[in-house]
Amino acid sequence: MAEPIAEPALDTLFRDARTQNGWRDTPVAKEMLVRLYDLVKWGPTSANIQPMRVKFLTSREAKEKLKPHLSAGNADKTMTAPVVAIIGYDLEFYEHLPRIFPHNQTAKSWFEGKPDHIQATAFRNGSLQGGYFILAARAVGLDCGPMSGFDAAGVDAAFWAGTKVKTNFLCSLGHGDPAKIFPRSPRFAFDEVCEIL
Repeated sequence: MAEPIAEPALDTLFRDARTQNGWRDTPVAKEMLVRLYDLVKWGPTSANIQPMRVKFLTSREAKEKLKPHLSAGNADKTMTAPVVAIIGYDLEFYEHLPRIFPHNQTAKSWFEGKPDHIQATAFRNGSLQGGYFILAARAVGLDCGPMSGFDAAGVDAAFWAGTKVKTNFLCSLGHGDPAKIFPRSPRFAFDEVCEIL
């Protein structure tokens, strides 16, 4: 049975966490990125499909390759981030099912030849893993700047060419500059968006 975590941890993961719009010039070690992923991988996905794929852009050259595909409002803050993660989802996830879902060796047949089912399943579960990614990054001491403002087809061509991986979203990582955080926007209250039946 799961135990509640302490209030300070909830603050780190949710209440005090903010989307970052500027970054301190502090590098992020590879070991921290590995630690981040080693938390993400434990989050549940349908039939353990794990469709998320990640490109961690740390070099100036890699970020310059991304820059032409960013919206104008996202370019500066993305280029100054210590790390930019391209979060993708693999449309050939089902090819790995014999290894990662070993107790049902027929699981590939649930997806083979069903492109709409593949797309929906990969995107849904890749998005779940993207949410885990943000929480894991915060848990290991990184700030996040997730964003949508980019040309997905351009990013796919630049970074996933020759694969069946599609870009879901981008997430800058590092240590945020508190002076560049926007005021917190309002959130809906429970009764506005939830219903108990």
